[in-house]
Amino acid sequence: MSTSILYHGFGIIGYRYQKTDYKGGQVFFHIEQPRDKLRCPLCNARDVILRGSIARRFRTIPIGEKPIWIVLDVQRVFCPECQVVRQVKIQFADPKKRYTRQFERYVLGLSHFMTIKDIANLLQTSWDTVKDIQMEKLQKQFSKPPLKDLERIAIDEISIGKNHKYLTIVLDLESGAVVHVGDGKGSEALDPFFKRLKYSKADIKAVAIDMSPAYTAAVIENLPSAKIVYDHFHLVKLFNDKLSDLRRQLYNECEVLEQKVVMKGTRWLLLKNEKNLNPERNEKERLEKALALNKPLATAYYLKEDFKQLWNKDDKEEAKDFLSFWIKKAMASGIGVLQKFARTVQGHSFGILAYFDHPISTGPLEGVNNKIKTLVKQAYGYRNMDFFKLKIKALHLSKYALIG
Repeated sequence: MSTSILYHGFGIIGYRYQKTDYKGGQVFFHIEQPRDKLRCPLCNARDVILRGSIARRFRTIPIGEKPIWIVLDVQRVFCPECQVVRQVKIQFADPKKRYTRQFERYVLGLSHFMTIKDIANLLQTSWDTVKDIQMEKLQKQFSKPPLKDLERIAIDEISIGKNHKYLTIVLDLESGAVVHVGDGKGSEALDPFFKRLKYSKADIKAVAIDMSPAYTAAVIENLPSAKIVYDHFHLVKLFNDKLSDLRRQLYNECEVLEQKVVMKGTRWLLLKNEKNLNPERNEKERLEKALALNKPLATAYYLKEDFKQLWNKDDKEEAKDFLSFWIKKAMASGIGVLQKFARTVQGHSFGILAYFDHPISTGPLEGVNNKIKTLVKQAYGYRNMDFFKLKIKALHLSKYALIG
């Protein structure tokens, strides 16, 4: 085995090949560092005195399915200039590591396509070794994502696990990168983010959130010049929830059997967009029949369809007039759940109409949420929460494709 193969095959330069051993299905390449290559690790002086050596071995990239080890007697030297005894630097591995930089790069390359367990099985190494390599790389890249260029962000919470645990996610809407992952779903989960943001001197122009009072208060306090944009998907969902409550209330109050039969099973029909009603199942006819038998339900349904037109208006003034008129219609309906929702909309109109200044939403966070679920399924959960958060911050670099 030549020195050139050490360099081209394993990225090792400045060492000489000695011999090869084969033990237990593994290959051990013994190398040495020439005397004229030895330097003081502190001052890089050539004039050093040998003080023995320590045998070490380093895992490197495999050949086929066989694990490969580099075996080296690491010299200890005394430097007359520094007056200390130290081990010389190892050129192909980082301090305190039992693997080469080439092996580290190989593991990181496999990490784009395989789980930690799969990589560990393939390379016949420990799960912790693979995880530590990934985590160190992620910490260097994502422990403190740059914030100075942030302009438009989205904030929302996601549920993880089965014990109602939450994480608060802050997403850069320009790059799609997660720039903060906080514990819980209250305003305190955002404190570390706002602290870093203060020193970054970023000019945040708009923040997309749901109508959470905690998030609203946190943004107003920490970003007083930023526009709050209430997510229209959350608003429509909230209206749908109110519509479902009304249908349930009317169904329970109904004393006519025929009306009960017609209303039964119409919940999802009420929530569907009109264009999505399935003609093969007579969904439109069933819905129209239920609405004809119940005026309050019909009023709420048509107000729901009307409300969704708000975000199709041409400008903010037109949207403002439309919203004001819609609130008056809802208040005049005499239907309690509609009146309550109308008051909610009126109290949050500044953030609803801000969409026409900054047409953003928390919608992209739904995509991130789906990627996080995929991440959890692939790994069957995460024991190390810090590692999990770093993986979330690296999600925008992940690529997913259908297999089969």
